[in-house]
Amino acid sequence: MVTRRAFLGSGGVVCGTLGLALSGADGSAMAQGDAALPWPAEPPFRFTGDMADFDAAQAALMPLYRVNRDFATFDAAYYGAMTLPVQAAYEARSRWVNQNHALFLRNAAPGHPRDVELDKSRAAVAKLLGASTEEIALAGGGTEALYALIANYALLQPGDAVIYADVDYDEMQFACDYLEKSRGARIVRFSLPEPHDEANILAAYEKILRDTPRAKLLLLTHLSNRSGLVPPVRAIVDMARARGVDTILDSAQAVGHMPFTVSDTGADFIGFSLHKWLAAPLGTGGIYIRKGRLQDISPWLGNRIHGPEDIRARIPTGTVDFAARLTVPRATEVHQAIGSAAKYRHLLRLRNYWIDRVRDIKGLEMLLPDEPDRHGAVAGFRLPGMKGPDDAKRAAALFLDKYRLLVVAKAGLASGPVLRVTPALFNSSAELDRLVAAIRAERGLFS
Repeated sequence: MVTRRAFLGSGGVVCGTLGLALSGADGSAMAQGDAALPWPAEPPFRFTGDMADFDAAQAALMPLYRVNRDFATFDAAYYGAMTLPVQAAYEARSRWVNQNHALFLRNAAPGHPRDVELDKSRAAVAKLLGASTEEIALAGGGTEALYALIANYALLQPGDAVIYADVDYDEMQFACDYLEKSRGARIVRFSLPEPHDEANILAAYEKILRDTPRAKLLLLTHLSNRSGLVPPVRAIVDMARARGVDTILDSAQAVGHMPFTVSDTGADFIGFSLHKWLAAPLGTGGIYIRKGRLQDISPWLGNRIHGPEDIRARIPTGTVDFAARLTVPRATEVHQAIGSAAKYRHLLRLRNYWIDRVRDIKGLEMLLPDEPDRHGAVAGFRLPGMKGPDDAKRAAALFLDKYRLLVVAKAGLASGPVLRVTPALFNSSAELDRLVAAIRAERGLFS
């Protein structure tokens, strides 16, 4: 049995390794080296890699990450992983926030008040998206951001219709469903016809808007987490607006993935993630509300911490991982140093690399046509004969256990479940070759 005295004694050794020492007969602790840490400041990030050449780009990008290479992980649509410069910034800010604890949280840290520093993160996101700082509020990820916009949309009246499609994210569908119970809305669900080419997409949205005379709110996904579909966003937003329908744009998979500004979309309300393709720390995201539309999104559960003219009132204001939010400017800096357009081209090359090598497999189903601008790096496929959700889960488990490849089983599309492949900047063509070999080896799994 370990006695309390023995435990405290052994703890002195552990504490010593952390720069602490126990002193006094009663085991009271005394800190050593507790001088104030300077505010973390990183030198400018420079990226000199050749993004024009596919192999050279891989060689330049892969050293920016330290990830588990025992598995080839194709799930950047969930979490993009921080680059080493961003991770170092996050760790430094974690130490600084922890040392200054309530002094910082109470806006009292000399030279670095909390809100002033957080506004730098809001400004960095605003610059990235072509918005103003006052139109951006930070959130705890894309899901929280979109719940805030959907659940608090203020113009909805009982009997008004809310529209969403099968390609939209599950939890955002749930948020729309909540409006039926809480606000008396009528939920209108529809499925996009396949193939998902531009003509079919526009025709489907035009029809559902025409057939729903009391439509008031449309959920539109900028880049589908299920299939990778990028719809003609601006055309759909304009189409909805012409009928008096507001659009809430789910850009969780688009920010940091593909180049765009808020003006490009035409949307007045956008929710997004920052820890996916921008590679900021986990639990970072935000909302955009166009100037002049702020009052059409109610404050979060009556939030009065910030005034009604402050977009930050639309987001929960509890204690968050401040270090993560303070790291957002470093993430945007790394992203911009690589180059938004160059990064997007490389992601498309990674996607096309593996798809081009499995096209000849008889019965293999790729969800999206090769129409320009209708897809990003996310892609979904079905093995020959793959039918229900259990088949998709079985295949994903097999790829993980037998081949050490992480692909994701995704349900929700009217046409059936898919296996989703989402390469990240840290993935290589060699890892994609392993994926291709596994697909070829298992093409008869369900036949």
